[in-house]
Amino acid sequence: MESQVRGGTRWKRFAVVMVPSVAAAAAIGVGLAQGALAASFSVSGQEFKVSAGHLEGQGFAQYGGIDSGYTSTDGKTKTVRPVAISSFKTAQITNMCQSVKTEIPLIGKTIYLRLDAGPDANHKVEAENLYIDVAQLDADATFKNIDIGVAVKDIDKTRNAPVKQDGSSLPGGFAQQAESADLTKVEQTAWATTAGTFKLSGLKMRLGTSASMECF
Repeated sequence: MESQVRGGTRWKRFAVVMVPSVAAAAAIGVGLAQGALAASFSVSGQEFKVSAGHLEGQGFAQYGGIDSGYTSTDGKTKTVRPVAISSFKTAQITNMCQSVKTEIPLIGKTIYLRLDAGPDANHKVEAENLYIDVAQLDADATFKNIDIGVAVKDIDKTRNAPVKQDGSSLPGGFAQQAESADLTKVEQTAWATTAGTFKLSGLKMRLGTSASMECF
């Protein structure tokens, strides 16, 4: 069975099937605040943008979770944020861009850091056990053999998708899984990305002050 999503779908519309996980994420936030759950690391106080011309993923899952991190770059105050965790057993990415905007008070400037990799079909970005903690996503997507409404703790049983084991999600919470996911024209805002391995072919890094350096 294949499920296809078309058009530039904003976060609320893309995550329509993830609505039950919002309440679950709130419950996780309470657990983190009370010390009942653990998070793998504290995320920075900055979101970053990631775009891709094409992302092919095998062993896909998505479920609600919580990132614990700082509210700003001063690193003084922490908070918890609900996220949609997208995970892939393996993934191949073409035309990947990552950018982050940082305001530097001491010099009164805004600095942009941009990474580009995987320039063509012969030089792709390759990842294993990839997790993306997403706040917003636009894409055209096709899922193969998708299950919607599976429990988080049962994700890895039939689709071979990885699941975070850091206590940042509810074992019986709402999730979806698929044998594979094929996404094009990807634009997403995220709080964190982690991977077992991350091979960046054709990596280029640039710093600058122009807003045109952002991925989108």
